[in-house]
Amino acid sequence: MTRERVAVLLMAYGGPDRLDDLPAFLLDVRHGRPYSPELLADLTERYRAIGGRSPILERTRAEALGIERALQEYATEDGVDYRVYVAMRHWHPFIREVVPEILRDGVDRLVAVVMAPHYSRMSVGAYLARLNEALRDHQATVPVHAVESWKDEPEFIAAWVDRIAAALRAVPETERSRTLLLFTAHSLPTRILDWGDPYREEILTSVRLVAAHFPEYEWRFAFQSQGASEEPWLGPTVEETLDELAAAGVARVLLVPIGFVCDHVEVLYDVDIAHKEYALSRGIVLERPAMLNDHPLLCRAIANAVRRTLRAARVGVG
Repeated sequence: MTRERVAVLLMAYGGPDRLDDLPAFLLDVRHGRPYSPELLADLTERYRAIGGRSPILERTRAEALGIERALQEYATEDGVDYRVYVAMRHWHPFIREVVPEILRDGVDRLVAVVMAPHYSRMSVGAYLARLNEALRDHQATVPVHAVESWKDEPEFIAAWVDRIAAALRAVPETERSRTLLLFTAHSLPTRILDWGDPYREEILTSVRLVAAHFPEYEWRFAFQSQGASEEPWLGPTVEETLDELAAAGVARVLLVPIGFVCDHVEVLYDVDIAHKEYALSRGIVLERPAMLNDHPLLCRAIANAVRRTLRAARVGVG
């Protein structure tokens, strides 16, 4: 019996390979809108501080290898030949650059996964829109099935529990019980609330599931990495939350960027440099667990979400 050929497309934000890429990268992020020299200078310094480039592509490719290995364990059972591809939304390899490769390979179905666990029309929806545009450009008829959210996949929760537990073990025993867990995710403009967008509740679902494994620790949630636009963004911010915690006498915080899965500028700069410095100015020691990156549990979580989405599609549910 011939196996069905299924392409799994992992889509991530993308980032510059070198500082010289930043003008073109920023222009794509802003959909061609002009930007100020000050914004470019600020972004340049952020990337310079983390080594002059983004590691997001190599991290996503490592995740792809792990996910493909996990899927291949079920290839015979599922009657599927799985192949995992990687594309970026705002940099090379762009989604539009990877779609022709997928089509040339003659796949029977495509399962799309955004490497962000929590659905929002503004974030996950934008990736799927770019994928649909690329498919239309090639007049492709391959069925596409989207994993829109994987916020509560058990292995995703377990991966964060593993990372947090390891980080807490590294805290001096005398300080461990006084550590507060601060979960964060990327902020979005508040106008998503007018759409009834589920983003905030999606994140809090993950937070509550992870926090339940650490009942002896107090926790908070805040939004980080607000954009440069003047419109209002979701809060509370990390800075506002750290101010509140400092006033309450909290001296140690473990910041858990649960809205992200791998090392990139919002973690390596916003958390490791900016938030750590801000916390220290308020008398708080701020640390974070290692990111999930290609943690085997994360890879299995996404593989399971892919298989679930594919099963639903085959019976006409999704």
